[in-house]
Amino acid sequence: MINDALFYAPYEIIGGEKIMAAAAANPLHGRLLFTLGRILDDYTFDHKNGYVFTDNVDVYLPDGNLFRPDLTVVKKENAGIINWKKAIFGVPDMVVEVLSKSTHKNDWTIKKDVYESNGVKEYWIIDPLAKIVTVFHLRDGKFQVAEEYLYYDNEEWAELTEEEKAKAMFEIKVSIFDDCIVNVNDIFGWITF
Repeated sequence: MINDALFYAPYEIIGGEKIMAAAAANPLHGRLLFTLGRILDDYTFDHKNGYVFTDNVDVYLPDGNLFRPDLTVVKKENAGIINWKKAIFGVPDMVVEVLSKSTHKNDWTIKKDVYESNGVKEYWIIDPLAKIVTVFHLRDGKFQVAEEYLYYDNEEWAELTEEEKAKAMFEIKVSIFDDCIVNVNDIFGWITF
């Protein structure tokens, strides 16, 4: 049995080493998570097919790593990994990390590798400053980049060639669900800088 004192600890465990949690998120990070979380939660609530968690939910992975992903999705059929009073004990179906200066390197390397080796089916990395969503799908035990989705404001869009506009992709298909689409404009469109 896991000691209750372990819960809500201000750290993650990566490769057996305690890593202190990053500083509190800035408003941009928080708003991005809220926006994406709301979109995915509305979908899972309407379809009664999963659960969405944001910040500060401990995820104990089978390999012993403890992470606090920015956003975690567990499909209804895998809800047995959720201990509603403590944490998630197992492999989520989808994880999203929003880059910050303090987490950038780990999100692209260590965390990506750990999520991959534990069998997370879908991993998104969101760069809030560049306004890019990179989507990875697990195929044959390895993450493959499914696509990169870029947000263009009106000025940036006007500067694109017709060929570049034709290649632009805005609808992100959430692969763990049959018919869930997230528009990149909904994720970033409210940002005014």
